[in-house]
Amino acid sequence: MKQWWRRWTYEVPLAIGDALWEVLVVQLAAILDRLTLRKVIAFIPVVILIGAYYHSIPIPPELMLIGDFLAYIDIFSVLFLIGVLSRISTILFVVKQATARIAALADNVVARMRRFDVGHGRQRGAPTRPRRKPSEPENDRAHGGVWGQFALA
Repeated sequence: MKQWWRRWTYEVPLAIGDALWEVLVVQLAAILDRLTLRKVIAFIPVVILIGAYYHSIPIPPELMLIGDFLAYIDIFSVLFLIGVLSRISTILFVVKQATARIAALADNVVARMRRFDVGHGRQRGAPTRPRRKPSEPENDRAHGGVWGQFALA
């Protein structure tokens, strides 16, 4: 009798509690993890139809159109994504053209700067004019170089 009492007051309620925990918490959490907004939206028309048939009330056309829209939401979302992608491809084309024009402008500016020889500046401390080295004697330079010798003679 004591085993029977222990079994029905202790073990059976624990087994029922474990089963309820498994179903209501663990399995429900697993279902909610796999549930997406798309699945919820796709199930709404089913709920509307079940409610209409269960209560035997006529469904207004607005609810039918909403149900059709929700049933075909995948098609509408694909059309919307195609529209967005076409806009993105247009934007990428314009950006590619702009970068090509900027690169051509930069090449043009570099070519014109080379024409002005801006990149070859003078060194600091370099003389502004090259000076002659004194290879001739002082007398020749004083009297006009080689021509001065002929003038004196």
